[in-house]
Parts: sequence; structure tokens; C-alpha cells
Amino acid sequence: MNGIPHSQLAPLPVRVPFRIVSKTIGSGAYACIKRAAPLREDNPLFAVKFINKRFAEKHGQIKQKQLLMEATLHKHVGLHRNIIEFYDHGEDPAWIWIAMELAEGGDLFDKIEADSGVSEDIAHVYFTQLINGIAYMHSRGIAHRDVKPENILLSADGDLKLADFGMATLFEYGGRRKKAVTLCGSPPYVAPEVLLCGAPGTTKGPGYAADCADIWSCGVVLFVLLAGNTPWSKPVEEQDEWGRPNEYAEYVQSGGRPQDELWEALPTEILSLLRGMMRVDTRSRFSLEDVRRHPWFTRSNQYLNQKGRLIDPINVATNMFQSLHVSFDVDPLADCRRPSKQGVDRDAMNLDLAHYLKPPIYDMSSSQPVTPAEDMLFDWERPSDRRTHAHLSSTQPANLPPQTLTTGFADRPATQSSQAVWLEDEPTLSQFTRNPQVPLSRTQLARNFRDILPATPLTKFYSIYTLNLLMPLLLESLTRLAVPVPSNLATRKFSAQDTESLIKLKTVDGRGCQLSGSIMVETAAEGLIEVEFVKASGDPLEWRRLFKKVVVLCQDAVYRPEE
Repeated sequence: MNGIPHSQLAPLPVRVPFRIVSKTIGSGAYACIKRAAPLREDNPLFAVKFINKRFAEKHGQIKQKQLLMEATLHKHVGLHRNIIEFYDHGEDPAWIWIAMELAEGGDLFDKIEADSGVSEDIAHVYFTQLINGIAYMHSRGIAHRDVKPENILLSADGDLKLADFGMATLFEYGGRRKKAVTLCGSPPYVAPEVLLCGAPGTTKGPGYAADCADIWSCGVVLFVLLAGNTPWSKPVEEQDEWGRPNEYAEYVQSGGRPQDELWEALPTEILSLLRGMMRVDTRSRFSLEDVRRHPWFTRSNQYLNQKGRLIDPINVATNMFQSLHVSFDVDPLADCRRPSKQGVDRDAMNLDLAHYLKPPIYDMSSSQPVTPAEDMLFDWERPSDRRTHAHLSSTQPANLPPQTLTTGFADRPATQSSQAVWLEDEPTLSQFTRNPQVPLSRTQLARNFRDILPATPLTKFYSIYTLNLLMPLLLESLTRLAVPVPSNLATRKFSAQDTESLIKLKTVDGRGCQLSGSIMVETAAEGLIEVEFVKASGDPLEWRRLFKKVVVLCQDAVYRPEE
């Protein structure tokens, strides 16, 4: 790396007005996110993003002025209940840091089932809050330009919090408007006019209205909330090798009425709103005023009060929790929707250009797509560390009575039934049952949203297989799914004495966007292995989709509660 340290390997600044109290909880190409607290107090906890200046300039051609723009615009936005609050920022010769509100509820889309979505009422809650946040930003003359699932977080009470000002831009100031000319955003969510800017180093094109582009992206998010999938890989009309139009071409050519099961399943009123928000002709695309006057937006909602706040967070969380389900009867090697007409478009990765233009975002997981350093997760905080962060995870006890995990045979793993006592309150197990239910202990103690739905994702399973039997199964399943397996693991021989392993993943998802993270495998207790999928970057729904496929392929090794 020519002597320039990666942002997570370089020593962090020490003269800062706070204490770092966690390992990395989010990452990007040039930054890492950690929890922090005041110097002499334990609370409040907040998030701090550290951006390595030299690394960003060397590998992303990002000047210091551009790095500071994120903090400047975030501060300029001001206070809104649906936007992550800015606290402070500072710098030293090597670093820029930004302190901001910690979204204690985690990522919204970690809690939404891939290919299923949420109910209409719950989608309406979060779409309303998203529009409220975006409208406030626009009233301040700032466009977000990266509205997508990775940047949509939750408070502890379950209210939406919009994050990431790394691609934000000032489109209006002093009554004067200007067009944006930067190509940025994630391919499935970006507006088509943004793509006319061309790739870095090419002709910029006519420019686009950044606030208008946000409205398109919000429309795609609404679609994903309801369908659990994106409508297309990118808004570009293409044909496959047989001359068939891709999904976006079908949408355009049909006037927003494609013959697609995902579109056809949506209620008429919602389709009307989506077509207005996702009109290719920006002159006729809905404005925010049009969106807020639409009958579906103004509908009554049992979960939403007049101020746009969630009024029944425990019920909402319960409904979302019980929708998370892994079916062992599906074919994990088959697509969940109609076969893609263009396959995996690896060139689409080049459209997610945040790393050329802006620093990574603040997020519980970061949506920055490309990380040049291969060891980006070296100090990643385990979401499931119950002994340290019990309030962020499950109610599972940390200290176990030894008799609950013994079989009487020292050389044999514990049987599945012997794990039941220890795992009876583990929330991740519910998704493996035919009818997912909130564990009784969580219901009895619940006071807010995150008491039902943990802040951390439920992409985790347990196994009574020994690690030397489980690891080959995991590696084989990844290979069958065309996910590259680290070469050092592919040839490694595991022994019965091994207690932990780490599989680093970097692949391309079904929409052609980069997906990366790790599978952390370790002994949880005698005779019990914990396997946790921790996303570093990419779409949360695509990460969950990968998790579910691996689970089904390894189903013989997956501990499932008795029903």
C-alpha cells in the first residue's frame, strides 16, 4: 500500500474529547466507525467515524476539502427526529473524525425478510418517516443522493433515522439552484438521469436536479419495503442475449406497468404513487408535495401518530420479528424471483462510485462498497458479545450451568435436546421454526422496540457439529453459491481441537453490487458452535439472502428448536 496505512490499521488520534469504548462497528473504504463516550462519563454513547486523510487521497483521489464537506453539510442540516444528529467534528494531520448520534436500534433492513418485505402499514410508517427526513433536508437546500437500505437506521424506539452525508450536496442556497454533475449512488436505487453524468474522467453530461433524484430513490426504497427485493439491477434499458428486455426496460416500455409478479402483487394505490415517483421524465416526476398529497401517503395508520412517530413500537417489532423466517424446503441454488434476464452484471459495480468522490458513511454497517485493504475486519466488534453488550443483543445468559451442555460422554458432542435450556431465549432460533414467535422472556421484559428486535441482525445459527465437521460444510456451501472462499481455508485441515475460525467474504450480489463481510465461527459452549454472519458492506437484504442460502445448504448441521 506504498506506506500508507489502511484507515483501520493506522493508530487513531488520541487527543480527542471522548473515549472510544468499542471495536469497529462499521467500516468503509477510508473510514471506520466506533462507539464512544464522554471522557469522564459512561453515557451517553455515540458514534464516531474516523476518516484517514492520506488513505482517502491516495486510493480515492479525495481531497481534504471534500472530506470536510460531509461534516459541514451534516451540521448544516440541523435537528430532525428522522435524521442522525450531528454532534461535533475535528481533525489532526492524519485524521478527520465526526461524532454523531448512535442509532441504537440498528439497521432497518436487517429486520426485513428478503423476498417478503413488510406489511403495508409498517411500510407506510417507515416510508412516511423517510419522506419527512428527506423533506427536511431539502428545505435546507441539501440533497442526500445515497438513499438506500444501508443508510436507513433505527432508534431504540424503532423510529427511522436517515444516515450518511458522504454524498450529500447543496443544491440550493440563497434562492439559487444548481445542478449536480457527480455520478454517485448505488445502482438499484440511483435515478436514471444520474447515470448520464458518465464515469469518472468522462464528460459530465447535462447534470441533474439532486433533490429530484432523491425522490426516485425513495420510490425504490418503498418498493423494497413492500417486496423485499429491488425492481431492477440499475435503471438502464438493456437486452439479454435472446433480445429480451431487462426489468427496467420492461418498466419503461410498459409505462410503469411491467408484467412482473413483484409489481403485480402491489396494491393499486401504491402502484400509482410509485409510478409518479419513478417517472423517467424528471419534468413530470412527483415533487415531495405531490408525494405528501397522495392518498396512500395521507392514509390513516394504526402505528403512526400525527407527528409521524411510532406509537406502538412493541407490536410493530413483534410483527417484523415474526416475519423473519428461513424455509428449509426452498432450493437455495434457484433465484427467489423470476430469472434475471441479464444475469449478474459485474460492471454495475462501477456505478457505485462513492469511493471516488466522497468518504464512507456513518452507519451501523457502512455502505461504502469498496475496501482496498483485505484485512478490513481485523478488529470488528462481535455483535453477539452478550457479556459486554447485552442491551444490544439477546437475553441469553452469559454463564451457563455445566450440566445443561453435557451428555455424559467426553468424546461425543452434546445432543440437540441438551442445548434446549441454554438456547430457549435465543431470538435467532425463532426464524428456523415453522411459525416464528417472540421468545416469552423478551415479551415479558419488553419496554421498547429493540427489546423485541435486537439491534444486531439475526443472521446467525448454532450447531452441535464439531468445528472440524462444520467448516467443510460451510466452505462447500459457499463454493456452490459461487462465493469465493479464502485460499488459506480451502486447503486447511481442521481438527477436533479447533475452537474458532473466520471466513472473510467478498463477492457480488444478485444485482451486481459488492457484498462483503465475515462468517465468524466459534465455540459458544461445550458441544455448541455459534456461526454468525457479520456484514461489512452491501445491501442488508442481499446479505440476509446469502445467509439463508448457506443455512439451507448446511441444514443438517443447524440446530433447530423442537416444536
